[in-house]
Amino acid sequence: MVTQGTPEETSAIAHTQAWVESVVVGLNLCPFAGREVSRGSVHYVDEPGSCFEDALQALIRECDRLDKHLDIETTLLVFSTGLEAFEIFLDLLELAEQLLIDQGYEGVYQLASFHPDYCFEGADEDDPANYTNRAPYPTLHLIREDSLARVLASYPDPEAIPEHNVEFIRRMGLDKMRTLLAACYGPEK
Repeated sequence: MVTQGTPEETSAIAHTQAWVESVVVGLNLCPFAGREVSRGSVHYVDEPGSCFEDALQALIRECDRLDKHLDIETTLLVFSTGLEAFEIFLDLLELAEQLLIDQGYEGVYQLASFHPDYCFEGADEDDPANYTNRAPYPTLHLIREDSLARVLASYPDPEAIPEHNVEFIRRMGLDKMRTLLAACYGPEK
């Protein structure tokens, strides 16, 4: 599923879809994503030029969309412009998590976050492990908690997924991960 928009918005969505397919699914970073991609139940939205207020309104709109459309399993809210600074994005993430609580969505939807400059606290900026959360654009990922609980219940050792991903990405190396992320932009970047 794709929300149509300007060519720039459509490009941001296409780049994000390429990342989901080649990195998230292709490297099996999320063992549950492939099923949803093949079912067409991933919804992509670009919210360009976002100030915090616009971004938070978009987040609630997407929660409302998920409430109304059970055929959408998950939403990737892409911010193609406006949140390029990682520290600013982290400020938005904190507000977004609080907003979900304030709006009664705690336990209903979970947020995951991705950013082109994602860096885990205490990690070196060039640690390949950061690429487990690096995406073409700043992105908030809304996940249905009940669906997540169902798939995790039947998955052996789900707590090991992040550790496995970090080890796997480190073995792949920084150059390979940079190349994979850059390829998501296609030939125009």
